[in-house]
Parts: sequence; structure tokens; C-alpha cells
Amino acid sequence: MLTATARYLRGEQFPALGQPTGLKPLVKLTDRLPRRLREIAFIGSGMTEAVSSRRMRHIDVERVNEWVVGEYPQRSYPAVVVGSSCGALVHLCAALGIPWLPQTFFIPVRQWVHPDDPTGAMRRGLRPGRALLDANPDIQLHHMHDANQDRLMVRALTYFRYKRRVLGPAYERFLHSTLRPGGTIIISDCRRRWRTTTLGSRHVFQHGAVGGATEEEFHEGGDRVAEYLHRYDSPVRRWHGPEPDSVSPEAEWGFAPALGEDIERFARQHGYQVRRLAFDTPAKPSPMVADLYRWWYQRRRIPANRLFVESFIVLEPWWTLRTGTVPFWMTFNMDPSLRDVQNYLDDREPFDDIDLSLFQHGVEAVGAPSSDDWRAVIARARRRGRYVGQDLDTYPYEMSIFARYDEALREIPARYPMPGALTLDEFDGFLAERGDYPGVRWERLSVPA
Repeated sequence: MLTATARYLRGEQFPALGQPTGLKPLVKLTDRLPRRLREIAFIGSGMTEAVSSRRMRHIDVERVNEWVVGEYPQRSYPAVVVGSSCGALVHLCAALGIPWLPQTFFIPVRQWVHPDDPTGAMRRGLRPGRALLDANPDIQLHHMHDANQDRLMVRALTYFRYKRRVLGPAYERFLHSTLRPGGTIIISDCRRRWRTTTLGSRHVFQHGAVGGATEEEFHEGGDRVAEYLHRYDSPVRRWHGPEPDSVSPEAEWGFAPALGEDIERFARQHGYQVRRLAFDTPAKPSPMVADLYRWWYQRRRIPANRLFVESFIVLEPWWTLRTGTVPFWMTFNMDPSLRDVQNYLDDREPFDDIDLSLFQHGVEAVGAPSSDDWRAVIARARRRGRYVGQDLDTYPYEMSIFARYDEALREIPARYPMPGALTLDEFDGFLAERGDYPGVRWERLSVPA
């Protein structure tokens, strides 16, 4: 999402999830593999990015921040977003022509453990987690284990997500050098929380993740979990994780409030305004941003009748605007995301064309819709509904979609001039005209003299 945002601000496309386009033919060849070999390919792709646990004490998160700010054009901006990730936020930043500085970063740590042993995963992560925290006093660590959607990956690696508690020198330098005098820092504040087990003052373990299975199913089991584990020949029929003793910002999406306090401190010192985009779950801003684009196209006298339904990191801000397409972002490819897009289509004027992308994770997980469920979504198009991968029947095993989604957008014949950025006043005007969006709050925190 960072790379997609930065490339848009550089005037560039976002093919192949930001990976080298020379890999596309190889990724497309995975369509010819049987299911078992595709699963091995999924695991292998994750292992190539995993970091040895012995390297945790050598990771300097400030160098990561230096890389982040180096992705963006060094020019003057009216506003900068800092905080939680959200695919709809990528498109909002594109519309406003502003950067986004993430709070949360993912470190895949090499680790071999049975996917249905969350307690074992937690124990193996203790030592590398403490090494990472000892080397970086300005972060908090959320160690996450999801045996549902990430079943293939957690065999070979574990999920460390750290959250910045302060801006740090690199972010502060970037804000000071690129934010216009009196400009605005927008806090992206996802309020999603999760029950966790405390491992230290800045260290928690999270069993489960946002997606198809509920938080209760991860902690207490149920019929759907038992059937899923039976289908995958697991030795257990429910997960036995460590006992939760706290509630924390959700590892992947949630915002840690300490950073918000530091942003307000920095803004007071340098005379910046602060606004907060608060949202209950990562998908809540999606209807608002989709409506914003439709409203924007109508103001530009562009047909606003084409919808691109995006999933997780399968998104493309540059081609979305080049083709006059309305973006609707889904958190993942599970039942809650299906309901989100169904509810949006129920409440809006029909679209002539609907394109659908689905992030492929290689697991028939608890709460995964069927291919027919997704076909029903694209069937709601008045003229043409299309899946932007190769074959919807292979969902969720089709890795080749990562090499195809941008090509499908380029096949859209419509082309429109790339627009100038919307202003914050125009965004305020849109919200005043449209009214409130459930689960989303746009707040002005301070206006320094």
C-alpha cells in the first residue's frame, strides 16, 4: 500500500504488487501446477521474504522509516497522513495528492511450527521478539498467529508486526521539509482491537486476525472451526492458544494511540493543524472513498459507471483514475468483505461495469465465500461483470492474479486526463453534502494560532 501510494505520487503505475514485472511470466505459469504444488509455491514465496530470528537485534526501525520517506517525491504537500493502513486510504491519498506514512510494519520471521499450535508459536517468538524490542525502544510489538487465512505461511514463518510509538527523526524531517507552513497532519486511526496475551510492557501476542473466522471462534472454537480442522487433517478440533489478559490495537490494522500523542506534540511545536480520520474497522472508509470518486468524476463530467472491487493489496490507484473507475476496497476475500460490497451495491445506483479482484492466499478458510458468491457480485453489473484473474473456479489458489490485475485494467478502453488533486476544503464539502458515513469520523483536533 505504501509503494502503491508513492508510485502514484511519482506518476507511476503499480503492476505486480510492486514486484519486478519480469517475474510476471513465471507467476502466470503457476496456473499449470496442481493444487499441492501451488501450495508449495505459496509457502516458498513467503519463505523468500522471511528474516532469520537471529537478525532481530540487528534491525533498526529508523532505517525503515528512512526508506519510507525516500519513496516519496520531495516536494511541498498541503497535508500528510500518518497511521493505520487501509486500501481505501491509498485512493484517498491519491485523490488529495498527499503521502501516507505507516505506523505498522510487518516482519516475517523464519519459524517452523505446526499451524494449529498458537501457544508453541508464541513461545518460539519470545526470544526474537525481545531482541527486536531491546534494539528499538520506540516501538511496540504485536506477534500474530492466524492458522485460518495464513495456514500455509505459518508453517514456515511467524508474523511480527511492530507499531511506532513516536514519529522518529526520519518522519519528523520529512514532515518539516515537505509539509507546507500551517499544513495538516491527518491521523489515520483504525479503532479495531483484539484480545491479546501480554508478554512484556511493549509486547503482546495476538491469536487470530481480522477475516472470516470471528475472534470468538479463534479463542473458543465452534462447528465451523472443527470442520475446517478436520478437512485439513489437523490433530485438534479447536485451537488452544494462550489465555488473553488484555485488549490491544489489532496487530495488522489497529492504531496505537501513543503515536497520536506524539503527532499532536510535533504539530504544536511547528504550527501544523491536526485532523483525525477515525474508523471502526479497516473497511469502513471504503463506501466513503468510492462515493468520493463517483462525485469527483461527475464534477469532471466523466461517466461514473465503472466499479473496481479491490481485495487487500491487489489495488491500482494510477489506472483507477486513468480509466475513470470507482474503487471499492475490501479488507480481504472473506464473508465480511463479501457483505461489505453487497451492502454497497444494494444502497447505490447500479454500475454498468464491475471488475473484481480477489487476493489469493491458498487456503479454504473458515468464512471463505464460494466462487459462485463472487460471481453473484459481478453479475450485478448492468453491462459487464468481470473477474480480473484467469479463472474464478481456482479461487483461492490462483497466484497468477498478482500478475494479471493491472493488465485487466489496462484493457479498459476509456482514458481520461490525470486530474489535479482535490483540496481538503473540497473533501470537506463532499462530506458536508453527503452526510455521515457509519463507522467513520472526520475530526479536527487542533488549529494552532
